[in-house]
Amino acid sequence: MGVCYENVVRPLLFRMEPEEAHAMGSRLLRLAPKVPGLCSLLRAYSLVREDRPVKLFGLEFPNRVGLAAGMDKDAEFTRVVEALGFGHAEVGTVTPKGQPGNPQPRLFRYPETETIVNRMGFNNHGAEAMVQRLAVEYPKGKRRMPIGVNIGKAKETPIENAVDDYLACFRLLADQADYFTINISSPNTEGLRTLQSKAYLEELLSALRNENCRFAKRLGRDPHPMLVKIAPDLSFSEIDAVLEVLLAAEYSGIIATNTTITRPESFPGNESGGLSGGSYLAKRSREVVNYMHLATNSRLPIIGVGGINSPEAAGAMIDAGASLVQIYTAWIYKGPFFARALARALKSQGEDWI
Repeated sequence: MGVCYENVVRPLLFRMEPEEAHAMGSRLLRLAPKVPGLCSLLRAYSLVREDRPVKLFGLEFPNRVGLAAGMDKDAEFTRVVEALGFGHAEVGTVTPKGQPGNPQPRLFRYPETETIVNRMGFNNHGAEAMVQRLAVEYPKGKRRMPIGVNIGKAKETPIENAVDDYLACFRLLADQADYFTINISSPNTEGLRTLQSKAYLEELLSALRNENCRFAKRLGRDPHPMLVKIAPDLSFSEIDAVLEVLLAAEYSGIIATNTTITRPESFPGNESGGLSGGSYLAKRSREVVNYMHLATNSRLPIIGVGGINSPEAAGAMIDAGASLVQIYTAWIYKGPFFARALARALKSQGEDWI
């Protein structure tokens, strides 16, 4: 099936502009659950379950491979993502209200390096639309895999008011999220990465932790697992500062890494935005994962993402210290069944986290 995608389907999609091709692929994925029995057939072929579920921050994952945020920004095709073999999916980044994102063109392919550059700018339909869609199409309590919700601030929100946007997203989506990821590392919303600095981060994480505890106490349940997604462009001293805040706030884990604003010398393009995929990002993401794994003495669960385009790259990320991996760009280049290939390769490598 992978050969069919690479030789037939991908060439057709790559004749379109990248954002047009993404829209076409999304439409096809949204249609799949409407075909009777199709998701069941896909699941029977694709789903790889570990001998024991992977246990991480109070959740169970059927396997170690997830879909990274940015692909399904509005939770439009979560059911078929699960049927295609993923062990979890992260939807978003979502903002309190819908917003169009940055001007087009804003998405660029570089097939010779199997990379993508994007400057999308959190284009999405808003938190209210997302929670309604999840509640109807893939509701909590009836899922075969966890759904993480990646939240961010609106483009027009001043950085000093960013906390309000994150709190609004949390409140709207708390009923349907299995975990939350706090996106403070996208390079495509002006000022957002400032939130990675200690002063801003302490305020943000404290406010979200307190809201999470209030929500849990009101409903008599455990608080949501809360993760933070960081940039690969931080120095190790900056990473130390982030880790200090996360551990003090007792957050559940960290996702490393987002896209990078740096480029290898041989990179073939000059578009601005975040670079995803490719060996350059893979190397840096592994370095960041391994550094945090050692710096925290394995105390902080890590989800590794960035340039994972082969079973070997996925295994290297696990060896570096990640408990789970996520893919984004490789799904575009390798096709819809790539998660199955990775999950099969990783099946024998992991150990349970509590």
